[in-house]
Amino acid sequence: MDFSFSDEQTLLQESVSRFITNDYGFESRQKHSRSDAGYSLENWQTFAELGWLGVPFSENHGGFGGGAVETMLMMEEFGKGLVVEPYLATVVACGSALNGFGSEDQKSSFIPEIIDGSKLWALAFAEPQGRFNLADLTTTATASNGSYLLSGHKSVVINGPNANFFIVSVRTSGEQRDETGVSLFIIPSDAKGLSRRDYPTVDGQRASELILDNVELDEASRLGEEGQGLNILQQAIDFATLAIGSEAVGCMEVLYKDTVEYCKNREQFGQPIGKFQVLQHRMVDMFMEHEQSKSLMFMAAMRWDEGYGAEAQKAVSAFKVQVGKSGKFVGQSAVQLHGGMGMTDELNIGHYFKRLTIIDTMFGNVDHHLKRFGSL
Repeated sequence: MDFSFSDEQTLLQESVSRFITNDYGFESRQKHSRSDAGYSLENWQTFAELGWLGVPFSENHGGFGGGAVETMLMMEEFGKGLVVEPYLATVVACGSALNGFGSEDQKSSFIPEIIDGSKLWALAFAEPQGRFNLADLTTTATASNGSYLLSGHKSVVINGPNANFFIVSVRTSGEQRDETGVSLFIIPSDAKGLSRRDYPTVDGQRASELILDNVELDEASRLGEEGQGLNILQQAIDFATLAIGSEAVGCMEVLYKDTVEYCKNREQFGQPIGKFQVLQHRMVDMFMEHEQSKSLMFMAAMRWDEGYGAEAQKAVSAFKVQVGKSGKFVGQSAVQLHGGMGMTDELNIGHYFKRLTIIDTMFGNVDHHLKRFGSL
């Protein structure tokens, strides 16, 4: 298997890396995270102008035809900068669902607005009782006079406060946990009967609780075939899992490198603490955990670009398990080696740790993906 990158992929990675290094410092990130929107609209427009929002989309709709490797490279660099702009929600999760399964009218209408940065999206798939079971749905869509009436509650909708459109999973038939009977609908944020409760998350993002009270939609708002939405949703979630895992790898790289640098300069008992052998061993372990995660990241991206199926699903789950374990170890070690200041708001270490902690629980934790890997 060839792990080398093409010239275009290398240029893409370098362009994102330069932006993070030169224009996305920790202080500016904190300022944007604490703003009303929770991100920088100026940065989002820069993403659009640089073509990053169009990377994974088909060339037929104004994109660049990139795949999992390109998304992996971008998300790894975003992880290094703790980027708060809603790339994951808009481009990766919702964008992949639209690009892969939308009708031609839906693609022509929605994808260009994502690429030019004018519209934001959010994927509303989780429910309070559902844990990590995508088919466990109490939100329903009932056919009525040629349209659908949607009612229910969707929880922790990342980027919900800023989204112009939502992709929502509902049950159109069957029992609460049946794998058939799940459908996806596109809902504009100003739809009658849709209400939100917005809040910040512990890692500096924004999320919403969605309440649907007889939201009326026509058939053209459905994404994919009725009752066959679970496969679409699972593929979008798997792609998003690969993306946040790549982001975690970027976070871990910053944590272990910053910790090594700190231990070189922090003196105790008249010498740098980095000279203490037990701390050297800990830092080597941090490096090894990062490298193991990065290796599985490459494997998952390559498997995905070979075609979505059981092998790609297994690779993504294996990667998520490794990221969950490694992220916890690297994050905790970085905080411990920095001492009490490791969890202060003024230092970036604690913020990377918080992001890694949230990534571990997003789209299924270690236990969930271990069980899934064993069943595939």
